[in-house]
Amino acid sequence: MADSTSPVTPPVSHSNSSRNRSWWGWGTADKALPDAECTALGGLVPGSAATPLPVPDISALELPKVRVEPPSALAPLMSAAPRDRASHTYGKAYRDVVRALNGDLSAAPDQVAHPRTEQDVIDVLDWAADADVAVVPYGAGSSVVGGVEYRADQHRGVVSLDLSNLDRVLEIDPVSRAARIQAGALGPGLEAQLRPHGLTLRHFPQSFEFSTLGGWLATRAGGHYATLYTHIDDLVESLRVVTPVGVNESLRLPGSGAGPSPDRMFLGSEGTLGVITEAWMRLQDRPRHKASATVLFGDVHAAMNALRAIAQSGLHPANCRLLDPGEAALAGVGRDGESVLVLGVESAHSLVGERLAELVTLARDHGGSPAPAAPDAEDATEDSAAGTWRSAFLRMPYLRDALARMSVITETFETACTWDRAPGLYESVRRDLGDVVREVTGTAGTINCRFTHVYPDGPAPYFTVIAPGRRGEEVAMWDEIKTAAMQILTDHGATVTHHHAVGRDHRPGYDRQRPEPFAHALRAVKQALDPAGILNPGVLFDPAAAG
Repeated sequence: MADSTSPVTPPVSHSNSSRNRSWWGWGTADKALPDAECTALGGLVPGSAATPLPVPDISALELPKVRVEPPSALAPLMSAAPRDRASHTYGKAYRDVVRALNGDLSAAPDQVAHPRTEQDVIDVLDWAADADVAVVPYGAGSSVVGGVEYRADQHRGVVSLDLSNLDRVLEIDPVSRAARIQAGALGPGLEAQLRPHGLTLRHFPQSFEFSTLGGWLATRAGGHYATLYTHIDDLVESLRVVTPVGVNESLRLPGSGAGPSPDRMFLGSEGTLGVITEAWMRLQDRPRHKASATVLFGDVHAAMNALRAIAQSGLHPANCRLLDPGEAALAGVGRDGESVLVLGVESAHSLVGERLAELVTLARDHGGSPAPAAPDAEDATEDSAAGTWRSAFLRMPYLRDALARMSVITETFETACTWDRAPGLYESVRRDLGDVVREVTGTAGTINCRFTHVYPDGPAPYFTVIAPGRRGEEVAMWDEIKTAAMQILTDHGATVTHHHAVGRDHRPGYDRQRPEPFAHALRAVKQALDPAGILNPGVLFDPAAAG
């Protein structure tokens, strides 16, 4: 019998063969909307700018002077090329895009490191600790909360650590159904390496094409699936993490009651305690049977009650997205002020029609009206409304960038709360944050909501804000709105983030949310693992607090 754990032949790097990434905005440069389309889109938001902000030419940008040079042994791993530095300055939040469009790259790292092996990571951290150089793990840079931007002023220089060369599935254990995967693997490359084995990680965040396994783990990312295994946490068997004081590798186990989990300490640590280089991840058989349905509601609160019944039913739909009337209209799937519930089920082993029918019945019992089913709906990938919503969902970040070029404030924030608080939170955000948007922008603006994930004890509402901004003041205006949003979430006992991580933008809300004894313990862990305080300073706690 063959060994249950088999090495995988390394393929050609998937990370480095990706299409031309946009240095200033989301995704790839070829999918960004051209000027004429930006202008047309901006015309749908009264009060937007007349012309789009131009995309700066990197060769014309003024980057900060490089303050540190690597030792000769590390020089082959490092780059201070303008494009590397510019593209690693920010993540992809609205405020990041606007600052990049305005040519503000004052936070650019001095060097971008591209380690080829785990030993390279160790060598970079050793040098940085001795040289007083901050190291910011980059993932693929899709952070929308300031997670990859150095904002302190306490180090001689800054290195952005890009693990995109570490992108292999190294081993697969088909008996235990798990794989050892390097942290720099992008979503598509990871799945491409698992596909020949009939397996999948089944973790598909909106950023799937432009984010890495290590980034998902470091930020406790949420995937596309709305119930059961919603977060990457649930899929972790063990982690391997390089810290400034040594390598931390946990045992591969299906579960353990042996004290606090060593993996949980690094999940969500956002690169401030160590650099995740590998993980054993739990896999699943690839789904073969899929079906979807759409249910319409005239009352959003009735739709929320249906959502709760479904979440508590134990039927575990793969997709269970509720779009309120504004969000449904924005996605092109709503009409006449209706809320839209998109349901989807899938299985690797059995037909799913009966389960979908049970879910639709639950929704109907709470006042929903199922949309007409397509012929031969069993095993259809998705119905027409679900397909329309999915296309809009994947296109949204590009539309956000186009509106940003028109000086429109267009950004999102998400949260989670218990079901008893959900109706009040939904109404408060729409009412109270609406008042703030009107005060800041001078217009009513638009606040939409979709419920992206659901649990037996509560939902995860995801809000979108759209309003005209004043050219040159967009970042300050959004920051004022975001500050008010975090306070509303805190007042309603909701989390400051369900799956976007803390970064630097959510720090004020996170400081209010976490218990103070835990904060003390976390700072002590930081001091023990990173005594020089070089790893991603400013994330989770202030740099000075680690000293």
